[in-house]
Amino acid sequence: MEIERKFLISEPPENLESCPHHLIEQGYLSTEPVVRIRRQDEDYILTYKGAGLMAHEEYNLPLTQYAYEHLKTKIDGRLISKIRYEIPYTDGLTIELDHFFSPNTGLYLAEVEFPSVEAANSFSAPAWFTKDVTEDPAYHNSFMSKH
Repeated sequence: MEIERKFLISEPPENLESCPHHLIEQGYLSTEPVVRIRRQDEDYILTYKGAGLMAHEEYNLPLTQYAYEHLKTKIDGRLISKIRYEIPYTDGLTIELDHFFSPNTGLYLAEVEFPSVEAANSFSAPAWFTKDVTEDPAYHNSFMSKH
């Protein structure tokens, strides 16, 4: 079970380059249900996500580069590219700050994963988070890949 909240960011924190970061490219074989392929640096992953906005089932399976490239020719919608920064936060949480490239150039979206729904609901966001978009499907990558 993945439990996460998403937030828009208007101005990212300084010194992002000092945080661990990954180049990510992902495409969608299906958006209902979500079946995604991802290249993160030199790792290749196939992901299935169940229904739900804040909490949903998620399964990740490793892919070879060859399998990724083959499936990439079959994606449903556009390919999303982004750089993901991993920013340590309080209580052992990590903020995953995505900075999107074309077709969502300039968009910053933060995700925070939680151990429970209760922890997610009691989360106090840092001041640089501008809007909680967890329940807005327009900010889910699967939707953004098609719009």
